[in-house]
Amino acid sequence: MSSKAKMEDNLRERIIQQPDFILEDQDVMHALIAANERAMGGNIVDLRGIAMDRLEARLDRLEDTNRSVIAAAYENLAGTNQVHRAILRMLDPVEFEGFLRDLGGDVAHILRVDSMRLVLELVQNDADPAVQRLGTVLSVVEPGFVEQYLTQGRGSPQRQVTLRQVHEETELHGEAAPFIRSEACLRLDFGNGRLPGMLVMGAEDPHQFTPQQGTDLLTFFGGVFERAMRRWLS
Repeated sequence: MSSKAKMEDNLRERIIQQPDFILEDQDVMHALIAANERAMGGNIVDLRGIAMDRLEARLDRLEDTNRSVIAAAYENLAGTNQVHRAILRMLDPVEFEGFLRDLGGDVAHILRVDSMRLVLELVQNDADPAVQRLGTVLSVVEPGFVEQYLTQGRGSPQRQVTLRQVHEETELHGEAAPFIRSEACLRLDFGNGRLPGMLVMGAEDPHQFTPQQGTDLLTFFGGVFERAMRRWLS
């Protein structure tokens, strides 16, 4: 008995000296609150206990929100770094053909897309040898094709960036077409007197590009690409 009393005294003394151990342990606090409620009986309403429950639930929600915000911030930072690396790689080539080949190669790899196509509206046909050599990344189409492709014939207002899932196979993605399930379409303005163009990124993941996602980074990438193309076209 004396040994037990001594142990209890030691435990009591430790709790008095370091009460934070109890306050920071949720399981112990829940046990103490439950014991307190049992001691008061079922006919007494513990308003303080109800308030604590509500505050605890609110704290849990705030912690969940905080974790979501931090995760979104890291994801946005990773996406920003990814786009910056792609832009730097895109600006490396000193020849136009190298610029386009890198677009479908290293740039597409950095952006983690399975298909990358530059679409140019031209009055002439695509019989040019250079067009034939770059057929895996460059598509030459008739005037009006970009608007038709972006709106899918519905005549809806054009956005600079369109994100959507792909339900039907399109030849625009070339050999990857049967596997593409989502795409990002960037409308390109090459300046006065020039027909518009379009940069199309395709992904096998149906959730990589969806209308609910933000488009700020892709809008920035498209703006840089437009300026690079204007330099080549001039």
